[in-house]
Amino acid sequence: MSPRTNESAPEKDTDPDTPAPAQEPSESAVAEGAEVIEVTEAADDGRPGKATAEDRPGDALAGGDTSADQPGTTPTAEAVGAGEPGGSASSAAATSRDRTSTAARVPGPRGTGATRPEPARRRVLSFVACAAALAVAFTGGAIALGGRDDGPGVSLSSSGGISAAQLARGDLDSTVRALQAHLKQQPRDFGSWSTLGLAYVEQARTKGDPSRYPQAEKAVERSLELRPDNDQALAARAALAAARHQFEKALKDADRALKVNPYSERALSTRIDALVELGRYDEALKAAKLADSRQPGVPVFTRYAYVHELRGDVKTARRVLKQALATSTAPGDMAYVATQLGQLAWKQGDYKTSLDYYARALAADDTYLPALEGRARAQAASGDTEDAVTGLEQVVSGYPLPGPLVVLGELYEAEGRTTEARDQYALVNAWTSIARANGVNADLDTALAAADHGDKKAALRAARAEWQRRETVHTADALAWALHVNGKDEEALPYARRATATGYQDATFLYHRGMIEYAAGDKKEARARLTAALDLNPGFSPLGAKEARRTLKALKAAEADK
Repeated sequence: MSPRTNESAPEKDTDPDTPAPAQEPSESAVAEGAEVIEVTEAADDGRPGKATAEDRPGDALAGGDTSADQPGTTPTAEAVGAGEPGGSASSAAATSRDRTSTAARVPGPRGTGATRPEPARRRVLSFVACAAALAVAFTGGAIALGGRDDGPGVSLSSSGGISAAQLARGDLDSTVRALQAHLKQQPRDFGSWSTLGLAYVEQARTKGDPSRYPQAEKAVERSLELRPDNDQALAARAALAAARHQFEKALKDADRALKVNPYSERALSTRIDALVELGRYDEALKAAKLADSRQPGVPVFTRYAYVHELRGDVKTARRVLKQALATSTAPGDMAYVATQLGQLAWKQGDYKTSLDYYARALAADDTYLPALEGRARAQAASGDTEDAVTGLEQVVSGYPLPGPLVVLGELYEAEGRTTEARDQYALVNAWTSIARANGVNADLDTALAAADHGDKKAALRAARAEWQRRETVHTADALAWALHVNGKDEEALPYARRATATGYQDATFLYHRGMIEYAAGDKKEARARLTAALDLNPGFSPLGAKEARRTLKALKAAEADK
């Protein structure tokens, strides 16, 4: 779906503190209307940055700015995987788990003793937050972009602005403002336009604000107008396409960027993402090994680990990312990788280790959104429901994303707070509407949330549509479950089996398959899968784990009656 953007309008400067009007401002207004979301530690490729050569002795190539990659001495993931034992988590799948070390920040102080917001007021504020994001998308979508400056006497340049490598090391908020100021003076600096596009992608992905995607698209396209086929802009456009779940396009642009610059870390990383999300896992492994040989570092390590986790090789994923954490020095990197370790431990049912890693992530950055969400999930799984609810309320009050909204809704539902639960599920619909309006394919989000908490027929339509686009373990699971809740269990079974065929260890997948087998009459297999789900991660879902236990109890009772 194409994003909604504003048509050109008469140029008009705006006050820095006033949201931009619904118009296409000129390049000269680049610093004047931008509404910046506070995010820090953005990485060059949307992932954590690499450690320096001094941090990581070895023989492999390491790189910096994608425009001038140089040989370095970072050890590869292959070397790490064959070396020290350790623990690490998978990198998040791009469709459902954020792949960026950018620190998504929760505003205001936090503490376990904070008073829980009054329900009605919280519901109003949450809906307002969604509405505000949608308003930004339609009224400020071209803040730093617009009319060309093709006049004589202005040379093409990429040297005067801020590079993507600098973006990785600095504060994203400040960097965006600096880029805007620079582009006001040097509107034909193609390198800074591409870096600004990357910054908008990071703001969108880390804040759950898809209104930034049209801005990113225009910035990147402006860079390509000024310098066709420059690898920075092609890699940025690939990252934007991946963030919008347009993975075929992401793969195509990543390949184009790599033809220009074979050592572009962003393009190498996005290529892995695209292949993973298209379900081309063997090719993704080859791409990860290639990236590891060219640009070893945290961005590549996390993807390398995730490819192995998808194949059921948790040990390698853990080892590689534990080494990545040990060598991380930037707070953003430490928070990101520690959070991945926490997620992996949670998925294996090791909640104490999970909470330890989340504590480490929050020690590096106490406002890092994925760590706050992950800690709340681990608390819920450990039986600490009160703190889990408080933590998730804090997260969704600022950033109403589908994942935490659903978990919070299920925790409310488990406590009998059905009205509040319904409000969270409604906000998922609001978010997906905003996402679609800004060019994001949200069918997988719709299928997963609606199957359990919304329009079941809509869930099935969305799941079928997503399966037609890409055949992955995640889309197989989503389609299987959507078919199940619509009473089509025989049709669902092959997809449920495909979701678990690679060895990927996910208790939700096992639970879904077990429930589908139970409904289809295969009691033996149902019992095996449901038992495996609870053995792997007994707190995988506030409602799903409870249903799995109830079904197992019914199966045992039926066997006892025979």
